[in-house]
Amino acid sequence: MLLTSACTDHPAVSVDQCNQVVAHAKQVLGSMAPDNATLVSQCQAATDSERGCVMAATKKGQLAQCM
Repeated sequence: MLLTSACTDHPAVSVDQCNQVVAHAKQVLGSMAPDNATLVSQCQAATDSERGCVMAATKKGQLAQCM
């Protein structure tokens, strides 16, 4: 779900904000979202920049660029 630098115009998001990142990713992905444990694990493994990319995404395609 989360991680890459194709999306670069966003603020960094720290790991302590993973609950918000996961909630946002689930909102964007809708029924395509993986389970919560998977999203939390991916968020914790992501960089601050990658989490920021996810938070900046408003469409599934944008979210895919964060991977």
